[in-house]
Amino acid sequence: MDVPPGPPQPARSVLPDGCMDLIWTAGRLVVAGPDTRAFEVDPHDRGPCAAIRLSPGTAPVLLGVPAYELRDRRVELAALWSRATVGALTKSVARSDDPVAALEEFALRRTAETGPPDPLTVAVADRLRRGGTVAATAAEVGLGARQLHRRSLAAFGYGPKTLARVLRLQRALSLVRAGLPYAEAACAAGCADQAHLAREMRDLAGTTLGAYFGGGAPARGT
Repeated sequence: MDVPPGPPQPARSVLPDGCMDLIWTAGRLVVAGPDTRAFEVDPHDRGPCAAIRLSPGTAPVLLGVPAYELRDRRVELAALWSRATVGALTKSVARSDDPVAALEEFALRRTAETGPPDPLTVAVADRLRRGGTVAATAAEVGLGARQLHRRSLAAFGYGPKTLARVLRLQRALSLVRAGLPYAEAACAAGCADQAHLAREMRDLAGTTLGAYFGGGAPARGT
């Protein structure tokens, strides 16, 4: 589970990152499912919010819902859990001086009750995050292609190939932020070349590298 540093910021678009978020905004709790494309935030939801980011494979165990049911969706927690449970949690977060800390405390308590995520899918996400191929990852964790795809749908919301693409794009963007030129970042992240990275940027982020790093970059948010 990752908690974004600093105060939450409003955002216009959300880029896919393989994660799911639990968000407190406008007095309600919302689950942001795993994205396969840039998600445009409703203008009414661009105000201040508090959120915790749940690493790939973590949220389905915590929420009790397969990730594929939430793919490319924003769903109120009250649609997944009882209104009484969500109401009590919402009041607790609203009363807190630090809503992010309150959400994190809740997630930790919930994790203690549900147990950790499947170590196999955690290993899959870790290998793909480090640039491993889907075939090599399947072999390392001892799963066939169909088994890996089925378990990935439940844990991540989509198949391992999509997760690999999303994580590769995020690696490339991080490298560019660190100062690498586009072409070098593309190769270091595992793309064939800069053109490959540009295509992935258009497909997954709905924008260009120039627009993203020229001040029009979407940011993780509601």
